[in-house]
Amino acid sequence: MSEMDVPTPDVAVDSITPAELKASIDEGDSVTILDARMQSDYDEWRIEGDTVETINVPYFEFLDDEIDDDVLAQIPDDREVTVLCAKGGASEFVAGALEERGYDVNHLEDGMNGWARIYEAHEVTNYDGAGTLLQYQRPSSGCLGYLLYDGDDAAVIDPLRAFTDRYLEDADDLGVDLTYAFDTHVHADHISGLRSLAEEGVEGVLPAPAADRGVTYTDDVTLAEDGDEFAVGDATIEAVYTPGHTSGMTSYLIDDGLLATGDGLFVESVARPDLEEGDDGAEDAARTLYESLQERVLTLPEDTLVGGAHFSDAAVPAEDGTYTAPIGDLVDRMDALTMDEDEFVDLILSNMPPRPANYEDIIATNLGQQTAEDDEAFELELGPNNCAASQDSLADD
Repeated sequence: MSEMDVPTPDVAVDSITPAELKASIDEGDSVTILDARMQSDYDEWRIEGDTVETINVPYFEFLDDEIDDDVLAQIPDDREVTVLCAKGGASEFVAGALEERGYDVNHLEDGMNGWARIYEAHEVTNYDGAGTLLQYQRPSSGCLGYLLYDGDDAAVIDPLRAFTDRYLEDADDLGVDLTYAFDTHVHADHISGLRSLAEEGVEGVLPAPAADRGVTYTDDVTLAEDGDEFAVGDATIEAVYTPGHTSGMTSYLIDDGLLATGDGLFVESVARPDLEEGDDGAEDAARTLYESLQERVLTLPEDTLVGGAHFSDAAVPAEDGTYTAPIGDLVDRMDALTMDEDEFVDLILSNMPPRPANYEDIIATNLGQQTAEDDEAFELELGPNNCAASQDSLADD
C-alpha cells in the first residue's frame, strides 16, 4: 500500500496550512512534528528549526486497528502534534487514528509538497544602490532569488520555474515591467524559470560561458559576457565571470551594492566543485573557484553585500531577514576566504554532502536537452539543495 492508497479517517481532523506552520516557526513557537514519510525520505529532507521537534514514524505503522504500544509511546500526549507526509493524504489518516485515541493533533495540508510552495520576499534594506532590491526565499530547499526594480523596470535573478507567475504578479503589483530574467549558471537543484519567463516576453539572460555546456535554446535568450551591463531604471546590473562551481558560473553586480554570487559564495559556505565534471574534475574546479573568489569577488569594496542563490540550515540571516552579508564580514568570519590555495582545495573537497536529488535530470532539463511538464519539474526539485561544499557552516570557523 502506498501513501496514495491509505483510507480516509473516520473522524474529522483539523488541518494547518504550510504558511501557518511557517509563521508559527518564525515566531519561535514550540512545534512538534510527526513526519509519517518513509525514513529514507525523512533522512534526506525534513522541516527543521530551533524550536521544532520532529519524530519520524512511517504511516504504515498506523494502519492496523490495534496500533503497537511502542509506536504510540513515541507520540507526545502533552502537546499539539502536527502530522505531515508527502502530499497530505497519509498524514490526515494518521492524525485521525491519533485523534480517536485522544491525542491533540492536526495535519499539514498538502504535506511537504505544500511546504515546497512557500516562497517569501524580503527587502534587502542594507542595499544602497539605485532602486529597491528584494530577496526571494524558498525555505523548503534554501533557494534564493532577487528582484530589483527601479523606475518602470524590474529584473529577476535566478528565477524558479515553479514561481513564474509569482514574478509576473509581483512586478504587476509594483507597477513595473519585468524586463530581464538572469540565470547565474546552469542550476543542478531546481528547474530554472528563465525560459518560462522568456515565453512571457521577458528578456532571458544566460552567461555566455554556460552556453558552451550544450544549451539548446541560445537563440531565445541573450548571452552575457564578462563585463556586460544591463540597465534597470537608473540601476545597472553587471556580469562578473566567476567560474568554479560550474564552468559558466557568473555573478551579477547589482548597482555596486550587492553581488548576486549564484552558487559561488554563500553567507555560510562556498560552492561545491563537483556537479559539472564529477569527482575527476572537482580539484581543478576548486582551484578555479579559489581564483574567482580571490580575484573577482574579494577585490570588491568590503561593504559590498554578497547574496548567494541558496542558504542552508546553518546560515544565519541578517537583521533584515535576508541571507546577505558584506564581503568584509565574510572575510572576517570564514577562514576559507583567507586560506592559501592548497588549504582551500583540501577543505572543500574533504566533506562534501550528497549531490542534489535528481541533479542529472535537472541539469539536462535546464540545458534544454530533455523536457519536463510542470508537475514533473516540481517533483524533480523537491528536497535539499546541497550546492555548498559543506552542510555545516564554514563561517565563524
